[in-house]
Parts: sequence; structure tokens; C-alpha cells
Amino acid sequence: MFDQFRERFPLLNHKWDEYIDLYHRIEVPAKTILLKEGETSNKAYMIEKGCLRAWFYRKDKDITFQFFFENEGISSTESFRKRIPSFITIETLEPSVLHWISKDNLDKIMEETMEIPEMRKWMMDILFERQAHYMHQFLSLIRDTPTERYLSLIKDKPHILQRVPQQYIASYLGITPVSLSRIRKKVSGH
Repeated sequence: MFDQFRERFPLLNHKWDEYIDLYHRIEVPAKTILLKEGETSNKAYMIEKGCLRAWFYRKDKDITFQFFFENEGISSTESFRKRIPSFITIETLEPSVLHWISKDNLDKIMEETMEIPEMRKWMMDILFERQAHYMHQFLSLIRDTPTERYLSLIKDKPHILQRVPQQYIASYLGITPVSLSRIRKKVSGH
């Protein structure tokens, strides 16, 4: 799981075992809530195996805004960093193997490694990538039709269609499951 970090940052070889020991491996079933909207996030997760979603409530409906898969990290970033209530809920969609770390331990790692230019660049790339995803999704909800959003999902993220239940895909696309079913039939020609 953590071999990718060792390979990417060999300068830290003498510290990796210490850092990895700060993570705790857990196995959780599907539909496990790791963080509820309104709670303060005290853990950040790395996904070894599984699929997770981030969502929030709006008008008695849950709205999915992002999915996470193997070798990705997830937390309620603002809640985790600022110790404020989370705006999101984090839930497993599949049985998952996760590695979590506390804020204090992650802060320790960040403090020790942020002076390494490669590490700093990598962290900035992750943050910019996450922000770009949110901006793209926001603009897509305003600019694109539901069919265009679905076609974009097929083209850019087909793994989501293979692993995520339809009701969460519909929520992610900003449509109802019935509308998604109609779009799928229209797109497939049936």
C-alpha cells in the first residue's frame, strides 16, 4: 500500500517505517459511515481496497459529490485541518480496507517533510487536482445537460459506472434515478 510513497520519495527511506507505523489498518463492511456531517473529522484515510463516497444532505436527500478508490486519500479536509464540524459524510460503498491516521500524527509527518521540495510539490498537486475536480463538477452541473454529464462520466471515469450503485451515480450527476435510467436507455439505443 505505501510502496508508492517509498518509490516516489526515496530521500525519506530512513523515516518510512516510522511514518507507516502511525497508520492503523482497518477492514470495514459496505455502508459503513466513517464520518457524519456535523461531526469533527479526526482521521484521514488511505484506501487500500474499496470504494467510498463523500456526500451531504440537502432537502431530505443525500447528494453525492465525489467517489474515492484504491490508492486515494479521503477526509473532510476543512474539518480535519481546522477542527470544525464537517460539511460532508464519508461512507464506504464496498467492503473496504483502509489505513487511517490521526490529525496529530499527520501534522507530525507534514512538519517533518514539507521542507522537501518534491514532497511539497506532490502535496500541492494533490490539492490542486482535488480543487480542479470540484470546479469541473460545479461548472458541469451549471453548463452541461444531464445526458452530457453522463457521457462525460462514461468517457472520463468508466470505473465509477462499474462499481457504484445507480442511485449514487444519479445523485452525483444531479438527477433522479429514473432520469438516469432514461438517459442510459437513450445512450445505449434501447
